[in-house]
Amino acid sequence: MCAGPVRRRSMTTNHSVHSKRSVLLAGASGVLGRHLTHALTEAGHQVTGLGRGPRSGIRADLLDRDALLRAVDGHRFDTVIHAATALRKAPVRHRDMRATDALRTEGTAHLVEAALNVGARRFVTESMVFGYGYGDHGDRPVTEDDPFGPPGSSPELERHIAAMRTKEQLTFETKGLEGVVLRFGLFYGPGGTDALLPLLRKRQLPVPEDRGRVLPWVELTDAARAVVAAVERGRAGEAYNIADRTPLGFRAHVLCVAEEFGLPKPMTVPLWLMRPMAYAHTMMSTTLRVSTAKAEQELGWTATYPSSREGLAALRAASPADSGVPATGRARSRPVRRGRSG
Repeated sequence: MCAGPVRRRSMTTNHSVHSKRSVLLAGASGVLGRHLTHALTEAGHQVTGLGRGPRSGIRADLLDRDALLRAVDGHRFDTVIHAATALRKAPVRHRDMRATDALRTEGTAHLVEAALNVGARRFVTESMVFGYGYGDHGDRPVTEDDPFGPPGSSPELERHIAAMRTKEQLTFETKGLEGVVLRFGLFYGPGGTDALLPLLRKRQLPVPEDRGRVLPWVELTDAARAVVAAVERGRAGEAYNIADRTPLGFRAHVLCVAEEFGLPKPMTVPLWLMRPMAYAHTMMSTTLRVSTAKAEQELGWTATYPSSREGLAALRAASPADSGVPATGRARSRPVRRGRSG
């Protein structure tokens, strides 16, 4: 596995903005995937979900290469999106990331092979801003020209960063595919904020003070719009940072959730007390700002919600009045017939 930072292939090819695509969406049943299915369908594209769940149009495990290739045999798509994750809740320990790290490495290798087999030209990958490295990045917003995938400062962090590095390298370097990468901030919104609410209600969510630390955030429907823009207008061989315009510390974000939903504030604990939850401790110790100027200029994408506060207010307004729990994704992927798919 290459230990160096990701180097992108610069390509000028671009899909027509107005053509309808047949899209194979890996991870369609996940939180982001449900939003992607809805956004892509609304934009006029035909979406087929790929995953292990019964609602997937094509059922296969990305980690099982042979089964995946058998499942897609005979289908044709012009675009493949990799939004698969093994996370069902926020990771708190390093071991919580192992399955997702495997999807980023072996799973991506298998999916790019499947993409070639179905005749796809475009391959759009969900990535993360933490691929720039964990720790203190200072006050300067990180751009896509900064190194992505630097060596991790511990074996555990190197495992996570190496997985993100490999995922992007496979996206950019597979011959025959126009790879586009979206580096997302932390997700929140419909289907993503739900898990925090019962923890806040029961006062079971300890969070340290931010002390000036901030992280990039992006609302899930905004994230889905960015993927549609990348499918239609992304430059092959390029990465794009996707986040709102107001970085917030983790505690500041959780306080916004509590305030908007009328729930108790989270308990304040010293940062060192989070060390047994090593991955959460690392994330909460990180300071990272990113520039989204490239996505705004090339994709024509801007966040509808410039900060978590606006996004959470919209989420609360759209929630059932008696539940305090936001609604999740609205669309399902279509079943698929053999032959030309989508």
